[in-house]
Amino acid sequence: SSGINAEYGDMDPVLDPVIGRNTIKKGRAIKIGDKDVDYSPNFRLILHTKLANPHYKPELQAQCTLINFTVTRDGLEDQLLAEVVAKERPDLEATKAQLTKQQNDFKITLK
Repeated sequence: SSGINAEYGDMDPVLDPVIGRNTIKKGRAIKIGDKDVDYSPNFRLILHTKLANPHYKPELQAQCTLINFTVTRDGLEDQLLAEVVAKERPDLEATKAQLTKQQNDFKITLK
């Protein structure tokens, strides 16, 4: 794993092949600039920021998993409600999960 401080919403274009996992040589290398760099499928790139609400380009968001560690009262209430629903009405939780996945698939299709 490697970490980069992503204080700003724009990433250096030189990272595009790494973020997009655009491998060459049968998945054994990535071209960064004019150099071929060895690539391991176990490599993980972690970007972090201190910004409360960072905005990244849709292309970057589609290729990454964004995790917001900000804790709010509303967020905790939503999590608790989800836990209660999962215990008391697993059918509703399954439907919600299916709809959430479908919505994410639609967003990716639109991009």
